[in-house]
Amino acid sequence: MPTFLGAHAVPRNLHADEYVNLVINDMLPRVTSDNLAEFCDVFCERGYFDIEQSKRILNVAKKLGLKLRVHADQLSNSGAAKMAGELQATTADHLEKTNELGIAALKSGNVQPVLLPGSVYALGSTHYPRAREMIEAGLAVVIATDFNPGSSPTASMPMILSLACTQMKMSPAEAISVSTINPAYSLSRGDRIGSLESGKVANFSIFDCDDYRELAYWFGFPQTHSVYVNGRRTP
Repeated sequence: MPTFLGAHAVPRNLHADEYVNLVINDMLPRVTSDNLAEFCDVFCERGYFDIEQSKRILNVAKKLGLKLRVHADQLSNSGAAKMAGELQATTADHLEKTNELGIAALKSGNVQPVLLPGSVYALGSTHYPRAREMIEAGLAVVIATDFNPGSSPTASMPMILSLACTQMKMSPAEAISVSTINPAYSLSRGDRIGSLESGKVANFSIFDCDDYRELAYWFGFPQTHSVYVNGRRTP
């Protein structure tokens, strides 16, 4: 699902406010007029885009019809999770430094937390998001790979399931739910994908294991037996 993340970093030859104006006045109108994205995201963090700059971009994106996402509280507790709750963003991603006030704001704004433990692992950190507190607060948590060459060079969901269980203390059942049906709803597609139900798209994988808990237990090698897309087995 396409997301416009024009505000991820400030180009070296521009001041942050200049670049924010460029995103708002030039990029967002083009993105929306050409239907290039469904969501707008901002990396809200000290040294990147502060709260006010992020709000400017996200408010304009919302007026133009885009749904909102936020890179929030990854490196510091900047108040980005609170802002995501106030703006009723669809998701707030990362959340490594989000505290109980941020969790309450996400709950109040009906924001789904997207937790990215592969990024924490790859950057050599030990500060994983407070997944258990989020789940106990009633938030529909999501986990994902954050697959990218800069901070999370893995496309392995089994590795992410393992990190979710060992480092964020989820149960295997929770880890599977937050990597399937919960993200489907975060993309407004929970009625079509994310679970094995009559009437939904038959995209699924079969794994070579005896118990579903093995999906989160073994890591570092593939367990996939076969993959089906639209009900047909891929080569």
